[in-house]
Amino acid sequence: LQNFHVVLCLDRAGIVGEDGPTHHGLFDIAYLRHIPNMTIMAPKDQSELKAMLKFAVDECKGPVAIRYPRGKVVSPPVLERTAPVSYGKAEVMSREGELAILAVGSMVWPAAVAAGLLFNEGIKSSIVNMRFVKPLDEELLRDLASRTNMFVVIEEGVLDGGFGSAVMEFFERERITGVFVKRIGLPCKFIEHGGKRELLKNYGLDAQGIANEIKRWRR
Repeated sequence: LQNFHVVLCLDRAGIVGEDGPTHHGLFDIAYLRHIPNMTIMAPKDQSELKAMLKFAVDECKGPVAIRYPRGKVVSPPVLERTAPVSYGKAEVMSREGELAILAVGSMVWPAAVAAGLLFNEGIKSSIVNMRFVKPLDEELLRDLASRTNMFVVIEEGVLDGGFGSAVMEFFERERITGVFVKRIGLPCKFIEHGGKRELLKNYGLDAQGIANEIKRWRR
């Protein structure tokens, strides 16, 4: 209410594996994004997390939340530099295709690999690292909607009230019609104990699972 500049670092965002059902960080997007004045960021890798933390401390106003997964996250060697963080702006990683893949945080690199698998089957897609859950990059969404009517939104959190819901609400609020949105994420339930890689595969959030779900939806 006072709009104080507080930075919340949300460790264990998404599936955490062997810590069990009590520790999965699946509900934070849904319970944070409706709060006035709140900014929510999600880095795709270690380098971007550092950039976001510095940005949150030095340049943001009001409360900020940064969600990131458990464990060590190493940036792919092909990306030695992280693009500067600008408030409310996404990072467009490729503009190639008939559908736009909007990925959040830990799902960016699996989404990029999935896009490669789809490309091998003749399906081209744009890849966007959304960076900000709130505020949305509305200018980019409008631009993408002028180029394609097919959107895939991928998040490592519950779908109910999640980032995909925010995207759909934006299209509805702005009266952008004729768009189709496929949300890929987790069900609203307490996820069982298990290895992280195993659980991501079981819930279709690894690269192959994402590619398979997009192919099924696209039909």
